Amino acid sequence: MSSKPKMEFKGAHQAFTSRWRKTDDTMCMHSMSFHLLHSMRNEFFASYLYLLEQTPLVKLYAVTCEYIKGEKQFYYRAQKFYEDVPATEEGMMGDFVEISHVDLEGSRQFLSRFMGPDKAGTKCALDCGCGIGRVSKGVLLPLFETIEMADMTEEFLLHAHEEYLGDDADRVETYYCYNLQELCPPLKKYDVIWMQWVACHLTDKDLMKFLMRCKKSLRPNGVIIMKENMARKGSKLDPIDSSLTRHLDIMKNIIFKAGLEVLAVEKQDGFPDAIVPVWMVAMK
Repeated sequence: MSSKPKMEFKGAHQAFTSRWRKTDDTMCMHSMSFHLLHSMRNEFFASYLYLLEQTPLVKLYAVTCEYIKGEKQFYYRAQKFYEDVPATEEGMMGDFVEISHVDLEGSRQFLSRFMGPDKAGTKCALDCGCGIGRVSKGVLLPLFETIEMADMTEEFLLHAHEEYLGDDADRVETYYCYNLQELCPPLKKYDVIWMQWVACHLTDKDLMKFLMRCKKSLRPNGVIIMKENMARKGSKLDPIDSSLTRHLDIMKNIIFKAGLEVLAVEKQDGFPDAIVPVWMVAMK
């Protein structure tokens, strides 16, 4: 691309930037986010950012680069959203608590493919974005000697320890009350690192860096399992809970850039058609 069009895109970018700085906790009608979300097609915006940034990784909207109270808007909005989510299974599953058992069974079957002789062991697992421990209780604790849990919401972790996990809470070695973009898991500790419905709350760059850290945290033959909503096309930002739904190919690209190898990919069956497709990805 010639330098002149590139400079024109940068000029537009800088013009909007002055408006971003004036954006408060509520997205105002003059912000770039508002115009892009309500006036432009996602496909056009993706092309715009590709021309501007010259990078194959998907970039997010203005909320990922503007700061509020020291946090990127993308993360700040997610944290505010989960402050109002009840520490219950209904809260973790939204309007789809009735499919929790289907989800857990699909997870158990997928995980079993990577455990056994010359595969992942059963010593310790890490549940990332664990919430109250729905997956820890239904998938990980029945298989592993001990687990560790990480979530940014303290109320969820307290409920997991004091009520939801019951006596199994004694086998939780550590509760990490951290955002994943800040979490540095211990080296070479985990047989399995489980990430479900949490990668969507990380920017591409932070997700790539977190996966790189997770890779260093695996024991021999250990695996990372990601279970996530996957867009049917491109990427879609939900400004309400500040989550990004990526196409599977985009997710694979991020995984590759993190230096990981995809072992298997499987779509979760048994979910209503109204739900965005959910895929499981195993990597090492």
